[in-house]
Amino acid sequence: QVRLVESGGGLVQAGGSLRLSCAASGSVFSLSAMGWYRQRPGHQREVVAIHVSGGTIYYGESAKGRFAISRGDVKNTVHLQMNSLKSEDTAVYLCLAQSNGTDYWGQGTQVTVSS
Repeated sequence: QVRLVESGGGLVQAGGSLRLSCAASGSVFSLSAMGWYRQRPGHQREVVAIHVSGGTIYYGESAKGRFAISRGDVKNTVHLQMNSLKSEDTAVYLCLAQSNGTDYWGQGTQVTVSS
């Protein structure tokens, strides 16, 4: 079992920045990937960014050029630096961790971008 706790969401004006963090606990020795998805009202859940343990990084189209994912100094953490935020980035951002073929999700953190 892996437990995920997100932090860093909040309210920001358009053009501003936020940094999200996610910390995993439990069976973290077998994490193969960590990343972020988001759920916008009226939309399907979409990938934002994924960091695979070997170093490969994948960004969703909405994140390219504006967001950056990184693993923390502590191996079981992942961060998402979000810059140039737009109103359409308003969503619940959920942390994902993959371990032994199982996906684990955090409860999410709300990001609201005011225009």
